[in-house]
Amino acid sequence: MGPGTSAYQGKLINGNEKVWTKEKIIEEECDDSTVQPTLARPPLMRHCMSQATLANPFSLECPTHNGVIRPSEPGNKDSGYMPMFRSGIWSEIGPKQYMEDEYICVDNLFEHLGSSAFNGFPSSGAFYGVFDGHGGTDAASFTRNNILNFIIEDCHFPNGVKRALRNAFLKADHALADAKNLDHSSGTTALTALVLGRTMTIANAGDSRAVLGKRGRAIELSKDHKPNSTSERLRIEKLGGVIYDGYLNGQLSVARAIGDWHMKGPKGSKCPLSSEPDLEELVLTEEDEFLIIGCDGLWDVMSSQYAVTIVRKELMMHNDPCTCSRVLVREALRRNTCDNLTVVVVCFSPYPPPRIEVPKSHKRRSISAEGLDLLKGVLSNA
Repeated sequence: MGPGTSAYQGKLINGNEKVWTKEKIIEEECDDSTVQPTLARPPLMRHCMSQATLANPFSLECPTHNGVIRPSEPGNKDSGYMPMFRSGIWSEIGPKQYMEDEYICVDNLFEHLGSSAFNGFPSSGAFYGVFDGHGGTDAASFTRNNILNFIIEDCHFPNGVKRALRNAFLKADHALADAKNLDHSSGTTALTALVLGRTMTIANAGDSRAVLGKRGRAIELSKDHKPNSTSERLRIEKLGGVIYDGYLNGQLSVARAIGDWHMKGPKGSKCPLSSEPDLEELVLTEEDEFLIIGCDGLWDVMSSQYAVTIVRKELMMHNDPCTCSRVLVREALRRNTCDNLTVVVVCFSPYPPPRIEVPKSHKRRSISAEGLDLLKGVLSNA
């Protein structure tokens, strides 16, 4: 990470606060007087992150180009604005028995991967993601460890970012089906934010959510893939699926996910449970202050606008995105969330948000004689 772009990452598990930095891990004791042992992972979970299981999970037809095709960035040529990224993460197990959330934060993508992979693209880039596992941690851990490589190794990257993102999600899904040492019944939602220059692309499969803070306003950049939503219900029923009590085929509370191969048919066939992400692309401007991405444990108990209001207020006080993430997590716990909690706050500037000045009204307001008499009558009869 370059100067001024260090990420602050925190995690609370069984009473230990841990803050991750690039060089070392610093542990701070919380208020608890005793430290409990770390909870064991679910039984029969097997973990293997070796790339050896990923040999040609499926092939993609790659177009050829004579030159570099750059993504369109409307307005970029007229503005010298370039965002600078700094992020904070906070993750807690919550009331659940096991922690199944995963995340990734890369504030300097070009330092992380090497600029040679980007064919002269702007020297500013970042990548973030949250992965909400279910049925064990295999799918979430696997996706977290491999999704970025799947994106940059795709033949459409960086000329066709949306195509590369879509292919990466499908490739991760198919690789999980082929992996010998992973639990095929585990699954995960996936939400990623890829920024190249000023262009940010959100890819989402599941019910995690990305919310942009724009001068105090909340702009939702993803939609929750719940089985009961109108668009997902129509897609599910068209493909022969059913929704029972809000659950897809009576088993899963999300309509899109990576993994869960016990609910899917042969690879390549369409099924009610989809791993294809929805994509949203936008060009960042000076008005875009920060991004919040979080698993559904946050959004089940908090609106997007309330979360943006909290983060903006906190940034104006201390300008620390890690503290903002922690405040959101603690507020969700106070509201009795029923899930694991993982929140990432990404700031696009080294400075805190400016105060929003509300213009004072210079109009004089008066009450008529009839209105005054009516008011006196109401008060006298009270």
